[in-house]
Amino acid sequence: MENGILDYFILPDEVSDILRSGREIIIPESRKELLDLTIGGSGNDTFEVSYEVPGKGKVVEATVAKCKNGFAVNYPEPYMRRREPNCMVIADDKDTDKARYKDRFGEDFEPLRLETFNWLKKQDLIVMPFMAGDERLGYASLVIAPKNAGFFVLALADIQGFIPKEKISENFKPCSIIFVAPPFRHTHFNGKQVVVHNRLEDMQELFSYNLYPGPSAKKGVYSVLLDVGEKEGWITAHASTVRVITPYDNIMTIMHEGASGGGKSEMTEQLPRELDGRIHFGTNIVTKEKFYMELKENSELQPVTDDMALCHPSYQDASKKLVVKDAENGWFIRLDHVTEYGSSPDLEKLCIHPKEPLLFLNIDGVPNSTCLIWEHIEDSPGKPCTNPRVIMPRGFIANTVDDAVEVDIRSFGVRTPPCTKENPSYGILGVLHVLPPSIAWLWRLVAPRGYANPSIIDTEGLSSEGVGSYWPFATGKMVRHANLILEQIQNTPATRYVLIPNQHIGAYKVGFMPQWIAREYLSRRGGAKFRPDQLTESKCPLLGYSLESLKIDGEFMPKHFLQVHLQPEVGEEAFMNGAKILTDFFKQELKKYLTPDLSKLGRDIIECCLDDGSFDDYINIL
Repeated sequence: MENGILDYFILPDEVSDILRSGREIIIPESRKELLDLTIGGSGNDTFEVSYEVPGKGKVVEATVAKCKNGFAVNYPEPYMRRREPNCMVIADDKDTDKARYKDRFGEDFEPLRLETFNWLKKQDLIVMPFMAGDERLGYASLVIAPKNAGFFVLALADIQGFIPKEKISENFKPCSIIFVAPPFRHTHFNGKQVVVHNRLEDMQELFSYNLYPGPSAKKGVYSVLLDVGEKEGWITAHASTVRVITPYDNIMTIMHEGASGGGKSEMTEQLPRELDGRIHFGTNIVTKEKFYMELKENSELQPVTDDMALCHPSYQDASKKLVVKDAENGWFIRLDHVTEYGSSPDLEKLCIHPKEPLLFLNIDGVPNSTCLIWEHIEDSPGKPCTNPRVIMPRGFIANTVDDAVEVDIRSFGVRTPPCTKENPSYGILGVLHVLPPSIAWLWRLVAPRGYANPSIIDTEGLSSEGVGSYWPFATGKMVRHANLILEQIQNTPATRYVLIPNQHIGAYKVGFMPQWIAREYLSRRGGAKFRPDQLTESKCPLLGYSLESLKIDGEFMPKHFLQVHLQPEVGEEAFMNGAKILTDFFKQELKKYLTPDLSKLGRDIIECCLDDGSFDDYINIL
């Protein structure tokens, strides 16, 4: 290793020993150097990321193709193309509600930890320092990865930013280190994605035993921020945020939360139109009727966050609104809704003509050609991958907001299935529901993962992403996070709450159109409160208020999109069956929060749900 590099870092002895191993150690100087490492050298058009695995021989983990607009990374195994929802295990003995390594695998982690360190000592390595979250908050971090996994390090650098070698401050002491060691998923975990979190007294170690960046390069860093926030009393919301400027110069900031696949990235995208300018809102799956809308002009969008919104105490002000700032330097954008040319013109332009080469995942890129984001790799013949991605550095996107912003409205997105008389389901949400704070909190505890989730390995039926919708990435205690979110809601009474479905409204297939229309509608209203005659209590209390009417640019939306029981294909009986499915699911998920550590107010709200409380009961509690 180059002499003097260790002088920049304050590291545990075991980590210093890895860097003293004598193999090549690369500390990147620039993004261009990371791009060259991604393809295994500046002269290559293709690159194979492979490892020798005892008992298996050579295993190809990923392939990289150099395209005109970036690098197309693909995984031979369809399983590796999306996040495994249960990949996290905890190696330490600190408080946690998560699975411990010893309980899942029947042995202590320490022998594998040392074996991982010894394997890294034998590799050429990339060592890259970065800051987790807002660099001004000072959460210094480090990744140590094999040299041939350059694309993984590039992904982390584009998502979190990185500190070039010449700008590393002396005495750089990381609060987290990510160790990347792909072969061990085959030797120890039967080929499964596993990320081991080991919380030491003054540092968190993350061992990434796979090369899909979702659980580690992205969500692993998220877990570090959640761990710090749990100790210090604040959260990082799982949310996109956008400042909307309407054609009438109204300005409103909306923060959109929800489980993976809940429409966070889509909230910052422009509303798509047909070639004739109309908006195809949805198609009835029974009658095949298509519903179109007219909207004279789209609002201007200024993205603030894509997936992780820091709610640090130092940002909060006297406005009584929640104040947030982006925790990321780049955005991990899902492209499953881009199925043909023209599906998302702004995003297509960004990806086809980027300022610098981009990193694409699960896109069928051909060397020396332009990588087209609607050409998704196939999981099997005729079945496109549901989780194509691009990593887009914030600096490549026009009109992004770098400063902290006050949130006017917090929306929550839910992937909903079709609901009909023949097949009742929880797909009973209208375009937009207005929630009182108590019910808004419950949605953030249950966080339904929803219908046909494209971001994770398939799960059966209705399942929960857990508290804050970020629970899969948190290492600590579920109830502590529940209390923190409720305290946040109490401390920000000027921020309002809405609920928005995507994919289906009753018998209509709608994609993400409801949240785009809701965004345009709410922003055009400005700060105006709803009059009593504009709202009606939903037949399902968990849905809060339904709208009596929705008028945008002089056009009324049909009422059956606002109150789903009015659809003839649904009706009141199917609606109430769907309400029971949803309510029973909430009751099932909420019981786990009833521990001695839950706040009294939180207990009152949950017991209201368990006791089939009325809408007025929720209002009276909070």
